[in-house]
Amino acid sequence: MRTLPYGDAAMLLDCESLDEAQRWFAALHPQVDSVLGARSVLLRGDPRSLRALVAATTPGSSAAIDQVAELEVPVVYDGPDLADVGRLTGLGEDGVVAAHTGSRWTVAFGGFAPGFSYLVGGDPRLEVPRRPSPRACVPAGSVGLAGEFSGVYPRESPGGWQLLGRTTLTLWDSERADPALLAAGMTVRFVAQR
Repeated sequence: MRTLPYGDAAMLLDCESLDEAQRWFAALHPQVDSVLGARSVLLRGDPRSLRALVAATTPGSSAAIDQVAELEVPVVYDGPDLADVGRLTGLGEDGVVAAHTGSRWTVAFGGFAPGFSYLVGGDPRLEVPRRPSPRACVPAGSVGLAGEFSGVYPRESPGGWQLLGRTTLTLWDSERADPALLAAGMTVRFVAQR
């Protein structure tokens, strides 16, 4: 892990992997304002104090960030890429749904758009590439896969993930006290709906 300056009121931990970033986040988040990324942790505060804190900290288990209750996400599995994912994985459509709903997903980090969370920990058979050509418009609530991640589009936007279905949950609402429904460490279970 490398420490990098990030302006005059922050520092970036540049990590080798998502797991390493999660372990640093778990160790530092209770002590300092921090934001978890795919392979980084942004720490906000006086850089000298942050350097001393990092030097005195031993990263723990990434499981320590799992401090938020489990959220069930109802999904209608009728996505335009469900059949393609079934062929790519060899699982068929029903097998993809069973693997997606049978996994305990964890919110690893946020990005791409406000309220968009990258979920990890799914069945490794569901690892599929992004679409060869992204869509110009993906509807809000679309549930998809890309690489090792699953996610839910919080609003209508372009996107290249393989779409499995849709949910009616509102992932981002600026009127809520905490606008993002998902937070790092939260457990997510997808539940098939008709």
